[in-house]
Amino acid sequence: MTVAQAVVEFLGNQFTTDSVGTGDYRGRLIPGMFGIFGHGNVAGVGQALKQYQVSDPALMPYYQGRNEQAQSHQAAGYARHTRRRATFAVSTSVGPGSTNLLTGAALATTNRLPVLLLPSDVFATRAADPVLQQLERPDACDVSVNDAFRPLSRYFDRVSRPEQLFSALLNGLRVLTDPADTGAVTISLPQDVQAEALAVPEEFLAPREWRIRRPDADDNDIRRAADAIREAKNPLILAGGGVLYAYAEGELAKLAEATGIPVGNTQAGVGVLPWNHPQSLGAIGSTGTTAANAVAAGADLVIGIGTRYEDFTTASRTAFQNPDVRFININVAPLDAYKHGTSLPIVADARKALLKLNAALGGYRVGADLERTVAAQKKRWDAVVDEAFDTRHTPLPSQNEIIGATNRAMDPADVVICAAGSLPGDLHKMWRIRDPFGYHVEYAYSCMGYEIPGGLGVKRAAIAEAAGGGTRRDVVVMVGDGSYLMMHTELVTAVAERIKLIVVLIQNHGYASIGALSEQLGSQRFGTKYRTLDAEHHTFDDGEKLPIDLALNAESLGVKVIRVAPGGNVVAELEAAVTAAKAAPEDGGPVLIHVESDPLLDAPSSESWWDVPVSSVSLLASTQQAYTTYTGHKDRQRTLLG
Repeated sequence: MTVAQAVVEFLGNQFTTDSVGTGDYRGRLIPGMFGIFGHGNVAGVGQALKQYQVSDPALMPYYQGRNEQAQSHQAAGYARHTRRRATFAVSTSVGPGSTNLLTGAALATTNRLPVLLLPSDVFATRAADPVLQQLERPDACDVSVNDAFRPLSRYFDRVSRPEQLFSALLNGLRVLTDPADTGAVTISLPQDVQAEALAVPEEFLAPREWRIRRPDADDNDIRRAADAIREAKNPLILAGGGVLYAYAEGELAKLAEATGIPVGNTQAGVGVLPWNHPQSLGAIGSTGTTAANAVAAGADLVIGIGTRYEDFTTASRTAFQNPDVRFININVAPLDAYKHGTSLPIVADARKALLKLNAALGGYRVGADLERTVAAQKKRWDAVVDEAFDTRHTPLPSQNEIIGATNRAMDPADVVICAAGSLPGDLHKMWRIRDPFGYHVEYAYSCMGYEIPGGLGVKRAAIAEAAGGGTRRDVVVMVGDGSYLMMHTELVTAVAERIKLIVVLIQNHGYASIGALSEQLGSQRFGTKYRTLDAEHHTFDDGEKLPIDLALNAESLGVKVIRVAPGGNVVAELEAAVTAAKAAPEDGGPVLIHVESDPLLDAPSSESWWDVPVSSVSLLASTQQAYTTYTGHKDRQRTLLG
């Protein structure tokens, strides 16, 4: 068989096994492959996929996408919803087809999500050299554009000879299924090698199982952690995505309820506890709740579980103001377990560590003062969100009102999707989560354009989940006009496959998030509005709004569109629109709800900070004032080792 045929048959026989979460699990690791064909892969991987479509259609189903980057985002969305038990492969042609995947590779690796990328490459034999779309370097003839994947991938390999395929794929899948080391796996396939024949051992093509590694916690580490918790006066749990990937939310709830230790969560950790759980403080950090940030400021012990401590989480290292604060870091990845110079790293699966910690802390409970503080801070923040959701603005609503209406109209098990702009921060602090799978905001890379393809990947996983007897979920993408314009192409994919993906498109005529940040930093919302050019002053800041109609754009792609008109009934009409979209048939294709908002109406303050440097010298009075404010915040920034 050819190298490409071996790739397809091998991937079709790989299975993931696991023993946590929903019980003993065994499922396809790669349930399908995306691909856009060009001269680099049409006669290799393309031929192989077609051949097996004829001879064995279930082996490796092919899915057609409209953009290579979007295909990788679909794979990432699928991987996250399946808790990294499954993902898709993506085949591309050489050149721009390959480099279109670079952003997708960076997103997957940053988010620690398994995605298998199979970009084609130039001729290994150099028989035809240079080929169409080949990047030539006078100093390195063995370098192609695919070498750009090296720093973006957790594993990179190039199959320059057919017999290298075996080790490349086995090593690649080892990384895909390793929770501590996963991310983008890129295996570069020269176009001539794809079509070469080789003898493939039956053992290589036989069904193979990859068990997800879940290391246990060391007993001595748990004892030391329990001692530190008992000694602390104001402990705080900081829960990240690792809790969800380990199916550890149940054990976390037991710990919080038995001990009274409050829990703040990162973006990836939304869903570890329901929003109204007594110990849930909600989001923490720059986009956090005032409740979580107030408790974090006085915490003397932070128990990080499954978090990588990114700068939004730590409010750029201003969140933890107690001079005696210590860190216990429980993480399957040593890189994260050792952050902030902790003397108590626990390199372990979150669920296994929590099982032992629950046993070790039997009888312990935090002091009454901390419990009263948590209850009071929760009550205060809940009132703030109620007011933000219920205050009415006309004719254009605030984004807060839109979030509240969407949240109320969705069922507890439904999934909200977002990635970039002002929405992720507002959702993080205000979304009232009710299900561990109900929140999917890509904020490690915060990639504009992820929302629709990522949401489509989540919907594919949700369809498979329901087909296997699991929960039925609607998937609702919330996206601003800026992010929509960057990558809405996969709406066509949803139309072609008749997949019901619900999109709430918020039109605010610009980049609301960066506009607000620009204003805070003294740059006066420069370059963040969608306006016609004032040629005399060469500015886009003061012209007329662009006469674009994104609802009409979606309709032209075959999408069913519901327009919510500005006015006094926007919120009620939006709730009704989401309800109607949810009632649409599952095989009816995507539904887009178009609603306008006022970008100048902000979300409630997190009473926190994010470090974005301000020009220290400026002729603009606005920048001078912003710099004064900036230096005040910098004075609170702490040096935390690691």
